[in-house]
Amino acid sequence: MPHVHVNGVNLNYQLEGDGPETVVLINGLADDLTTWVYQVDALLAAGYRVLRFDNRGIGESECPAGPYTTAMFAADAKALVDELGLRSFHLMGVSMGGMIAQEYALAYPHDLLSLTLACTYAAPGPFCSRMFSLWADMAPIMGVPAVMRDVTLWAFTQGFFEQREEELVEFESAMAYMKQPTPAYLAQLHSIRHHDTTDRLREISVRTLVLAGEEDILIPVHLSERLHELVPGSVFKTTKGGHGCIWEFPDAFNQQFISFLQNS
Repeated sequence: MPHVHVNGVNLNYQLEGDGPETVVLINGLADDLTTWVYQVDALLAAGYRVLRFDNRGIGESECPAGPYTTAMFAADAKALVDELGLRSFHLMGVSMGGMIAQEYALAYPHDLLSLTLACTYAAPGPFCSRMFSLWADMAPIMGVPAVMRDVTLWAFTQGFFEQREEELVEFESAMAYMKQPTPAYLAQLHSIRHHDTTDRLREISVRTLVLAGEEDILIPVHLSERLHELVPGSVFKTTKGGHGCIWEFPDAFNQQFISFLQNS
């Protein structure tokens, strides 16, 4: 896959399709561009061009010293789309990616046709803050793969554990062989621990969808609802599944997302 050097870092990206409108996808914490494996084909089939990329600190992109911030990630994304000559696109971010997308919409609003914020928040609050503090303590001792095995327990529904054993084993195996360096993980984790757009979200003017997994216990649904309340005129929807709804129930997720795009 191609790389570009932008904003002081080499970023790995993949641009697919030739549709008249582009969808830019931003991944979550410790997730590379393969995050979107269940979304890309649906978006291409709906006639969109799709850009996805590895954030700094993951995958085939560089891992410079941290800490990182969601505004820094947004600046990386801006430099990438500028380098590729992209204008007037739809922006989607999930989890940490949704926080990055908020910062993008605040800093570069004229680039966007629409904004989708999935499974994310304006600020972490006491519950998520304690969880992230635990991950920060665990990672240097147990390693990133062990932390991500713990995340799996929060990401999927009870039904997934009870009925889809083969898929669960695949996800757990992928987590066991993660190659993200611990300093890069901690640098990314810093960004979500300190993200707070609460007092600025009223400035967002682009058409916005806030989308939550109806059983999300990692970023509780009420935090997505609070985000929706802070973004003027935003639409709030839920979809089947929990924090990992993009993997566990991709068809339902894709239907909600593409329906929003087509009505933007």
